Amino acid sequence: MKIIVCLKQVPDTQDIKWTEKGTMIREGVESIINPYDEFALEYALKIKDKIPETKIIALSMGPQQAKDLLKIAIAKGADEGILICDKKFAGSDTFATSMTIASTIKQYIPDFNLIICGQFAIDGDTAQTAPSLAEHLGIEQVTFVNKLIDSDQEKIIIAKETDEGFIEIEAKYPIVMCVIKNEEEPRNYSIKGYIRSYNIPIEILNKEKIEIDENFIGFKGSPTYVAKSFPPKFDRKGEILEGTTKEIAQNLLTIIEQKKLEGK
Repeated sequence: MKIIVCLKQVPDTQDIKWTEKGTMIREGVESIINPYDEFALEYALKIKDKIPETKIIALSMGPQQAKDLLKIAIAKGADEGILICDKKFAGSDTFATSMTIASTIKQYIPDFNLIICGQFAIDGDTAQTAPSLAEHLGIEQVTFVNKLIDSDQEKIIIAKETDEGFIEIEAKYPIVMCVIKNEEEPRNYSIKGYIRSYNIPIEILNKEKIEIDENFIGFKGSPTYVAKSFPPKFDRKGEILEGTTKEIAQNLLTIIEQKKLEGK
């Protein structure tokens, strides 16, 4: 059993700044593992808890400093870390990113069973990279996964969130699985795991080591770009209602009726 967990390095701040070309300025900004990807890693570790011979490969595409998040993944229980890193990949949108990752997987990890990704990235929130990855690899995908129910060497059973609630899905490998957050907090690493991570080198793959058409990478291979970026504005105001349950209910009803009259 071989699982690839895709991890993205994101800025640990809401004050994201961009260059004139639409790329993120990461210098001087603390970085963390994308929170949704933390859950992706946890799903892989749960499968390994049940099937100990499972091999987990943490994969990331980004600058050299992304090695740190791969070390954290290894400290938590991943077996290997691979970093796709080259200035030629800079400026990649979701299409170019997924194309690069797919080419890497085809060349270096073709015998995978399962790819797990976070459904969203907090620095972009497009939810496009993982589905695009599945398309490039020609395999099926399951999105908005909320719970791991069971797994074995041939299939996985999960709960998927929908607008109507949750549905149970059984999927055979190979697949790409996109996960969302749930009430179970991802595990932390142990001191033993932390020490172990320093004895496992991160494999770094540059453009020369990945067979891919240069027309599909970086700025040149990106059909989309960031035209404008700004933090969301919150102008909603709250009001605390006090009194007995009956008084609060009556006051709330009065406020609702007033808002209707105002057309709000």
